[in-house]
Amino acid sequence: MRAIVISKIGAPEVLEWREVPDLRPGRGEVLIDVAASAVNRADVLQRLGFYNPPPGDSEYPGLECSGVVAEVGADVEHFQVGDRVCALLGGGGYAEQVTVPWQQVMPVPDNVSLTEAAALPEVVCTVWSNVFMTARLRRSDTLLVHGGASGVGTMAIQLAKAFGSRVIATAGTPEKLERLRELGADEVINYREEDFAEKAEADVILDIMGAKYLSRNIKALRTGGRLVIIGLQGGISAELDLRMLLNKRAAVHGTTLRSRPTDEKGVIVRGVVDNVWPLVSAGAVRPVIYAEVPLAEAARAHEMLDSGEHVGKILLVR
Repeated sequence: MRAIVISKIGAPEVLEWREVPDLRPGRGEVLIDVAASAVNRADVLQRLGFYNPPPGDSEYPGLECSGVVAEVGADVEHFQVGDRVCALLGGGGYAEQVTVPWQQVMPVPDNVSLTEAAALPEVVCTVWSNVFMTARLRRSDTLLVHGGASGVGTMAIQLAKAFGSRVIATAGTPEKLERLRELGADEVINYREEDFAEKAEADVILDIMGAKYLSRNIKALRTGGRLVIIGLQGGISAELDLRMLLNKRAAVHGTTLRSRPTDEKGVIVRGVVDNVWPLVSAGAVRPVIYAEVPLAEAARAHEMLDSGEHVGKILLVR
């Protein structure tokens, strides 16, 4: 088979389409013929040498895919050859085939194409696990989403609105802000021109920036608020006024998805299938797709992501 290989640490051109060894599913694994994958910020970090796959996962980039089940290993439940599926991966999505524990595999939702389904696993599992499972967003809550134009951001806006919450989202251009309004954001903030901490009050904050936003995020939290940090684009170290945290009886959660064990990912995946897939099938929540790029041209897709001009997901299609 062929896969995108990171030939060395560096710019997008280090991503090379090569012949690699064929795969066979192990016990509890499903082998998927990949129809499409998607580009995530974690793939860029891996390309730059900052985010290696967990032990035992594929060295090829790609944290999600869609496709058709080609083979099943022993002890696989619920799936059989020929099923149309999408999957949450620890790595390996940038390839013609990938193996994955069956617990991380999901049926393609109704009314979504096989290609479109590749835009769902990583963002939906990220939002469901962090906003709903960890931060316990309620109908009466306000959610503040940083990086609203990202794949995770566009999904967080839609899911929170579908569950009846109020949403504030940040982005850096008028065009992106308008798109976030179209997706359902009740209020939008241009982070280049305004200080979100002076304008927003939120019960839950989904943050991709880390250190740069830490003190302002705490300021923006309401009493009893929950801050969930899922990215470190703004640095890894910052001072925090703990008195403000204590006075607000607030909580700060830091989480990752990729490194979680299979059983934890399985719980998240089942929650997504039970609670989110009906919304996707009904059209209340949809994947936001910015572009489709041939899988062999992954370098070009990474250049798009690096530009910061996209809204939603960039797909890699076979």
